[in-house]
Amino acid sequence: MSPPVLSVVVPVKNEAGNILPLIAEIEAACAPLAPFEILYVDDGSDDGTPGELAAARATRPHLRVLRHAESCGQSAAVRTGAHAARAPLVATIDGDGQNDPAFIPALVAALEAAGPACGLCAGQRTSRKGRFKAFQSRVANGVRRRVLNDATRDTGCGLKVVRRDVYLMLPYFDALHRFMPALVAREGFGVVHVDVVDRPRHAGVSKYGMLDRLFVGILDLAGVWWLIRRRRRPARASEVAGAAATLPAPSSITAQGSSR
Repeated sequence: MSPPVLSVVVPVKNEAGNILPLIAEIEAACAPLAPFEILYVDDGSDDGTPGELAAARATRPHLRVLRHAESCGQSAAVRTGAHAARAPLVATIDGDGQNDPAFIPALVAALEAAGPACGLCAGQRTSRKGRFKAFQSRVANGVRRRVLNDATRDTGCGLKVVRRDVYLMLPYFDALHRFMPALVAREGFGVVHVDVVDRPRHAGVSKYGMLDRLFVGILDLAGVWWLIRRRRRPARASEVAGAAATLPAPSSITAQGSSR
């Protein structure tokens, strides 16, 4: 197989009912971008997810499956996928079906059009399903944007396309995926945005609650603020051209030593 130009990383935990429908949608959306690969990272599922992935993988050479022995969280799963990815561009998408893969080509096009100085294209949801979720998102995003000044309306959207080498520069911590625009900018790269439409999940239930997001999110926000404040400037180095120093060959040294 030719090396892929795009790796689509899908973190999942207990999403058996969403595996096959989402894979089919990703394949259809990414067909114009071929060759591509899909990397599912199973974050310690204890339902039928491993079986669904095994069945899908049997007929799809472009599908790769990695599995955490125990649940480590969404950011850890994304990180596992990015490290294993073989393409220079990595797309991330939630495994519950709420992100529409049809937007992936638009995110790739926006990132490539912005040039190599741009490291990330982030999807921004135009609406949330449910008034309470919409209220949560509006408050959380407003506070984050005011504190970090990251010029991003919505960082909670799982749809993103990032240059793999840029992603690997980012400091890792749990919930990294929610602060990628600010951290990519911290490394000196640009960020562009594409509006996307959120959907109801196909099957299963949400893994997140209000309280765990609220209190952990406050601590994470403080940590990211500190990281940005402590960064002097991104280090960019290039090798200095010039003739290499010439040393005597080992045999010459030996010969000279033996003649004394």
